[in-house]
Parts: sequence; structure tokens; C-alpha cells
Amino acid sequence: MFAAGQYTAALPHYRAQIWQQQQVSPRLLLRMAYAQHQAGHYAAEMLYLNLAQARQPRIGTWRQLVALAQRLRLVGYPGTWQQELRVQAQRYYYPGLQGLLSGAVLAAIILLVRGQRTRRGAWLSYGAYLLGTGAYLVLLRPEPVGVVTHAASALMAGPSAGTAWLSTAAPGDRLPVLGHEDIWLRVRWQERVAYLRAADVLVIE
Repeated sequence: MFAAGQYTAALPHYRAQIWQQQQVSPRLLLRMAYAQHQAGHYAAEMLYLNLAQARQPRIGTWRQLVALAQRLRLVGYPGTWQQELRVQAQRYYYPGLQGLLSGAVLAAIILLVRGQRTRRGAWLSYGAYLLGTGAYLVLLRPEPVGVVTHAASALMAGPSAGTAWLSTAAPGDRLPVLGHEDIWLRVRWQERVAYLRAADVLVIE
């Protein structure tokens, strides 16, 4: 149906495959996003593009998100070269981390086998390698983000409906998730902390 251009007819089948059968791939998510675009469901398109980007970070997908976000006036999609560099780093984050950890294990085995013949400088170099691996793990790790899924989602100053109202988030807004408090998510909004109902957001790890 998708190949024949019957995008509306394909939507329920893709939806069932993603949410019920849990058979998800970046290719399927991108197809779902395209079908939603053809149907005029732009907030849903943003959601599936975000899911595809989380599974397989790509500059092309990110640029699609930025262009659509600018058109819909959504927040959380910087179109800067720094962000594109971060996307590129995230693409190779897990293979790079696996390589660094494998190198650390191999180096540790070699140092232990050599025993007393190992010079002090070798241990210092190994310590510096471990510090570098730790910095890679902390500084470049993907942070969880929340994509708003409900219209008129209130951003509050605290984790309570009785606190001050800050603004209203639109479906498709992308906000870094800082934590969870009861039914509320703590998010970063305009360089400050705000709270959204967890039911109004899909968290993408």
C-alpha cells in the first residue's frame, strides 16, 4: 500500500506493527512519518521522526525535524552546526564506547600479565585512558527528551497544578527531561526548569 501511494490505508497497519507488535526499525518509523506527512498529521510526523532519530541518529533526519519545527513554530530543534556535530557524535556513540571499553579491558590484561615489569608510566597512561573513556561516557551520552503529544500541555513552575503557570507546550515540542516527580516530568524549558504532566509527553531515551 505504501509503495502504491495509499498512505492513509497503510497507517493503521504501521501503527499496529509499531505499538502492538513492537516490530520497530528506523526504516519503518521513517515510512510512518512520511505517511503521516501525506495525511497532514504533522504533530504525528514529528513524533515518528523523533523516534527514528533516537534509534538511528542521522543528519538528514535531524534537518527534516528542524525544517518542520520551524514551519510549525516548535521549540527544541536547534539548526546549528554544533547540534549537527552532536548528532554525528551520537551516531557513533555506542560503537565508539564499545571500542573504548574493549581497549580498556585488553590494556588491563596486558598490564596485569606483565606484572612487575610494567613501568609506572604505563599505569599512568592507562589511568588517563580510563579518564578519557569516562569523559566520553558522560559528556556525549544521549540525554532523554520528551516530545509533547497533547495539545495545550501546561508548563508549570512546580510539580503541582497549583503552582504558577509558565507557558503552554505544543504537540511536537522537544524538551530535555531532567527527572520524574510523581505524575510530573521535570524538563528544561527556555534555560529554566519547568514541569509537565507525564501523560502529555512521550519520553524518548
